[in-house]
Amino acid sequence: MTKKILIVEDNHDCCEFLAFLVRRLGYEAIAVHTGEEAIVRAMATHPDLIFMDLGLPGIDGIEAAAAIKQHPDTAGITIVALSARSEETWKEKALDAGMTTYLSKPAPPAAIKETIEKFINKDSAASLDRCSATMPINTPQLTGSVI
Repeated sequence: MTKKILIVEDNHDCCEFLAFLVRRLGYEAIAVHTGEEAIVRAMATHPDLIFMDLGLPGIDGIEAAAAIKQHPDTAGITIVALSARSEETWKEKALDAGMTTYLSKPAPPAAIKETIEKFINKDSAASLDRCSATMPINTPQLTGSVI
């Protein structure tokens, strides 16, 4: 059974690139763009890992993570903060809300891959060279080096 990763990112280009990378690494990518959607999809799909942006419209990533962690059916899901907000207070808020770790954007694909493998414990057969070599042509503003 393919492991599922929920990607919560309001920037559609970043979300698309992260979903592409996740799929190329052999996982199922579920992408949403708001905190509200994150809570609903986490409850419905029980992903193995969640990448959560903090600066989301409406319910932010910290509130969404706290809600996911408070529900018994989803409390055990690992949530990784993925945000451009690098201030220590944001990192502390993310950890206090139940997130396991914090990645600052732009995060290189190697860091994403390492994080996935660390928390899902799956060796990926896909290489990052293959990922960057097959970037979709319709997203020229994205590069294989950052998210």
